[in-house]
Amino acid sequence: MRQRTSRLIGAVGSLALASTLVACGSSSSDTAAPLSNAVDASDAKHPEWSKYTFTIGDNGGDGSQELAKITGVFDNAPYKVKFARFTYGPPLVQAAASGDIDLGSVGDVPPITGAAKEYGFKVVAVNRSLTPDQAVENIIVPKGSTLKTAADLKGKKIAVPQGSSAHGLVLNALKSVGLTPKDVKLVFLDPAAAATAFNTGKVDAWSIWNPQSAIAVKNGARILVKGLPPIDQTSSYYVASDTSLKDRTKRAALTDVLKRLSREFAWAVKNPDKYAQALSKEQGIPLADAKASLAAYSNRVTPVEQSDIELEQKLADAFLEASQITKKVDVKSITDNLLPAGYDSSKLKVTS
Repeated sequence: MRQRTSRLIGAVGSLALASTLVACGSSSSDTAAPLSNAVDASDAKHPEWSKYTFTIGDNGGDGSQELAKITGVFDNAPYKVKFARFTYGPPLVQAAASGDIDLGSVGDVPPITGAAKEYGFKVVAVNRSLTPDQAVENIIVPKGSTLKTAADLKGKKIAVPQGSSAHGLVLNALKSVGLTPKDVKLVFLDPAAAATAFNTGKVDAWSIWNPQSAIAVKNGARILVKGLPPIDQTSSYYVASDTSLKDRTKRAALTDVLKRLSREFAWAVKNPDKYAQALSKEQGIPLADAKASLAAYSNRVTPVEQSDIELEQKLADAFLEASQITKKVDVKSITDNLLPAGYDSSKLKVTS
């Protein structure tokens, strides 16, 4: 696994860290962690899973790694897990396709751009926002900008991570006012480079998610376009490696991994102070900034539904129409639910 991780760092340049949580005893206190025994015993008694170590893709510091330590949700798992940090979605999807990670969460666009490149992965679940009236990403402009509406972006430079959900927001925002990518200058930059470009006036606008958007607004930036329906989704998607999904035994174990992840996030929603602390530590941001962007991370995990497929298909078709991808994507063909019908992590009983 170490060789895999090293190869991944060299290949995509977006993996910040990978650290191990052993299957037992990962909590740092003598007091029992709140979820250390929360999973049904029948789910934990699978000795055939002991040979597995699953790598979970952590997209931008979503709190999953710290929450696993706090809650002990993997303490009694009959397998081991690792976490691999990515700065945004497209490299995570690529890592899932290559087998460098087994599972990870991304925005709405990376599965589309990944499928257009014929990567070997599947969309296996949905992260649905518990606050769908609050944008998880925005197009922002610097303090003092004269831009007032999306139409004012014509001829302007917009920083955006290529192939990300923020890329989709730009595309749909432009389309909503009769513009195309040819009417603006898309400057494809990763989040860190885009922040520098935005703060130094090298771009006119920046399409980016929280907490970067919330922090920039706190420092004087202004939201030009909110990432809300009908021009943007507030859901994100779990993707998994085809290799893991095709192995029947490994697939069953991976389903258990996903259920435990969804349980730790359900616990986090009911313990917002702990959730904010986890986000603050993982992202290296002040606690106040983590609290300000907490709503963007408050989700419930469910299976993929037909309505999700239709939304993703519409977005994929828009990307093809705008020449942002070169191959038509059939979203249904890259969907493979891991969770049973009706599963909803917000309905799980978790203790505080």
